[in-house]
Amino acid sequence: MNFSNEEQILHSWQQNAAPWTVAVREQQIESRQLVTNQVIVETVVSYSPKTVLDIGCGEGWLARALHAHNIMVHGVDGIPALVKQARAKGDGRFDVMSYEEISAGKWRDIFLRDTFLQDTFLQDTCLQDTCLQDTFDVVVCNFSLFGNESVAALLKQVSTLLSPGGHFIIQTLHPLMACGDQPYKDGWRAGSWASFSQDFVDPAPWYFRTMASWIGLLSKSGLVLQDLIEPIHPKTGKPASVIFACQSNRICHQ
Repeated sequence: MNFSNEEQILHSWQQNAAPWTVAVREQQIESRQLVTNQVIVETVVSYSPKTVLDIGCGEGWLARALHAHNIMVHGVDGIPALVKQARAKGDGRFDVMSYEEISAGKWRDIFLRDTFLQDTFLQDTCLQDTCLQDTFDVVVCNFSLFGNESVAALLKQVSTLLSPGGHFIIQTLHPLMACGDQPYKDGWRAGSWASFSQDFVDPAPWYFRTMASWIGLLSKSGLVLQDLIEPIHPKTGKPASVIFACQSNRICHQ
């Protein structure tokens, strides 16, 4: 069967949900342990949010880290196996939801439907205030934006998910570091699990964007860049990632 690039991304993560969970929980990814985990938590916490939507939450580590700061987190991911792992650990609300469903504005319907299927969530009184949550103080995507059309469509919807004064935060690969020896231009790239264990299979393609393209995409999506952070890897002295912190232009123009 031939899959589109966007479909291959989902197919790959479905296959690799188990080894990914192990890699994250056993702290096998050096850059995350040395730099990027801490900086994304610090960035989110710096805005003093009460509620956070974690899009592409994976096995839920970021939700758990933010929960430790008394933040209510709703995590969503398109991979059921990862959501199952996140739910098992707790410290947040987790739902299976594709980026396409969020982009189509269906996220609330799915959220309400699944609320009645997750009795344990309804029994958790400390999280009941999020049951009918329409918007969030922070929406975060931490290394979870791999596609082209799917990402562009998702970003157009983000403003509707933000509370007044809310922030949208992306952490992703730094374009200058991720480009490698290939031309510095937008386009699909072959994936690789080169630095991971042999348990990983079938690496997914991913869509490379230049720094200018990222900033342009945010602007076209109705988002205003408020801050750009380039965390430095302590061993290489080079950027380990880039973080974009934005607000809706509807808020900024009021």
